[in-house]
Amino acid sequence: MHVQRRLLLTALASGLLVAGCAPVDRDELTKEVLATDSSFASVLEKHRELANRIETYERELALKRNTVEPTIKQMRQDLAASAEAVRAKSAETKAKMDPDRRRLIEALAEAKGELKATQAQRAAIGRAISQLRKSLKSSSEAWTDQERDRQDAHVEDMLRDAVRIDREMAAIKAHVRLLKIKLLLITL
Repeated sequence: MHVQRRLLLTALASGLLVAGCAPVDRDELTKEVLATDSSFASVLEKHRELANRIETYERELALKRNTVEPTIKQMRQDLAASAEAVRAKSAETKAKMDPDRRRLIEALAEAKGELKATQAQRAAIGRAISQLRKSLKSSSEAWTDQERDRQDAHVEDMLRDAVRIDREMAAIKAHVRLLKIKLLLITL
């Protein structure tokens, strides 16, 4: 049997090659094969069933594709529209914080300016104290006792001012830090 099948398949293949591109009638070929090997009918039946099943699967896939692809397209459009709506709503919501943010930024700039001015004032007082002390020490003969007492009192006044300014600077620095924290906390 196997020899006959091989011979038949070889004959069919060589016949097809000799015939070239001539159309082949599948029914005639089936009759010819079954005439020589009737047991091949079960193989042909199995082939027909499997081919029909594959064709059914492919039709189901095509039907599913025709149903799903428009849905996917619509879902992508919906997603893009939703993303744009969320961006717009987010921008609108963030804009509601702008007045508070601007107020804090202005307060921070003012506090930094005040701190810079206070630091400059403190530095000037420190330099004045240093120069006055140096002057009192270096030219001790040029000062009268009364003048020296008056200058010492002036140094003491400047030292009290320096302590007061140091406290003010510490308070301003704490205020600047608080404003920075507030700005950080309202950043969206």
